[in-house]
Amino acid sequence: MTYFAEIHRQTGIKHREGATWQGIDPEFAARLRLQNRFQNGLDIARYTAKIMRDDMDAYDKDPAAYTQSLGCWHGFIGQQKMISIKKHFGTTKGRYLYLSGWMIAALRSEFGPLPDQSMHEKTSVPALIEELYTFLRQADARELGGLFRELDAAREAGDETAAATAQQAIDNHETHVVPIIADIDAGFGNAEATYLLAKKMIEAGACALQIENQVSDEKQCGHQDGKVTVPHEDFLQKIRAIRYAFLELGVPEGIIVARTDSLGAGLTKQIAYSKEPGDLGDQYNSFLDCEEVDPADLGTGEVLISREGRLLKPKRLPSNLFQFRPGTGEDRCVLDCITALQNGADLLWIETEKPHVEQIAGMVDRIRAVVPNAKLTYNNSPSFNWTLNFRQQVYDAWEAEGRDLSDFERDRLMSEFYDDSDLAKEADERIRTFQADAAKRAGIFHHLITLPTYHTAALSTDNLAKRYFGEEGMLGYVKQVQREEIRQGIACVKHQNMSGSDIGDDHKEAFAGEAALKAGGKNNTMNQFAA
Repeated sequence: MTYFAEIHRQTGIKHREGATWQGIDPEFAARLRLQNRFQNGLDIARYTAKIMRDDMDAYDKDPAAYTQSLGCWHGFIGQQKMISIKKHFGTTKGRYLYLSGWMIAALRSEFGPLPDQSMHEKTSVPALIEELYTFLRQADARELGGLFRELDAAREAGDETAAATAQQAIDNHETHVVPIIADIDAGFGNAEATYLLAKKMIEAGACALQIENQVSDEKQCGHQDGKVTVPHEDFLQKIRAIRYAFLELGVPEGIIVARTDSLGAGLTKQIAYSKEPGDLGDQYNSFLDCEEVDPADLGTGEVLISREGRLLKPKRLPSNLFQFRPGTGEDRCVLDCITALQNGADLLWIETEKPHVEQIAGMVDRIRAVVPNAKLTYNNSPSFNWTLNFRQQVYDAWEAEGRDLSDFERDRLMSEFYDDSDLAKEADERIRTFQADAAKRAGIFHHLITLPTYHTAALSTDNLAKRYFGEEGMLGYVKQVQREEIRQGIACVKHQNMSGSDIGDDHKEAFAGEAALKAGGKNNTMNQFAA
């Protein structure tokens, strides 16, 4: 609906109500309505689910149309990210937000910093989704508020051309609200617990939920040791639970991202239930590390399974966990992915131990032989040492080509000594093109970095502390922060405006008229940044 169409609609409402509504300005009511396009989280989930579905279709036609996101642990961080994207690229198309369970555990738990083991409060996940969208909607209100001020100024100056330009900008305004891919970990319990939490996350606005095939009570970070997976049927129950949550809340287009941690998980908590040879349970059990036994040699409390007429004893640890055969990780990943897609998942996530296009592509090729349009979300993780990994990949490629590598030591390639070398430059170029290369070769639709803003916050704070508490003093802040904000056009240099003071002034004027006590007068020090 256009701006003036909304004014007309609000005028009709006022006229129906009669004399008691004479103090209501239909144009200001229209402005409020446009500044609050989404009435609740389900409106957001439906809107963003369609965006993701359209983007997935576009990727199927052209893998250059991959999408990206950064993990954000606070609403302000997500807001500033999307404001920055609009400033630099003019559109939010293809850019999402990622909500990391790791960062919630480390930064948002009432227990204080926690490892990524699903020990944080499950309610903190939907709470962060709601917070992120609150800040994104405020970014809409702030940006539209500025356009309304431009329109008013043009009208006051009698400049019809400027007024028409402002009105067009209002009608064509692009929201800061984008899809959030939200981490539900391993579901925080059984399928019922997963369903209940999924509903809360969808109601908060999430259109895409990422769930992993680890046991919920032994869950580990994907880049730590000790990961324990569950049989496929246990995982599929949770995928179905999430789909039912989407359907119940009227978001059938909602996206389920099925993550497999099997590549780095060598353990399972239980032996899968199997009815007949070759079924899914039997396939899962076929990966167990077993030895054939004679019944006469059995000890106390032994667990046995029968396969192909043989009696087998799975290797069981003192923790009562069962061990997979070494070297089966990729085969288990492929089976996990095919099974998930055949049972309602929309996207895959394969957690790897390094960023290697061909390793990922090798698995995706096998998956696509069964499910041709299989697509991945991939974690461009800060847990990888990207510099070392890619320098070693270049080293190995050059070694295979027979090039002279006598100037390099493979295990020391992280050293600054190599930073200006041709090998380092080639590695950096491969890092730069990794996302495009992996999207084209390895079926990766969505690239994300899980923890980037965790690291940028730490790095920028360290740099500020070093300068401010050192010899630079206040210059350490002014030169490295405020002056750069001004030079680079960072909107929050006017932090009062960013926090909503101008929005509040608009409200005060509408509510109180001439009696309004507004904050944005000539004595507001924010005016020092007008130039």
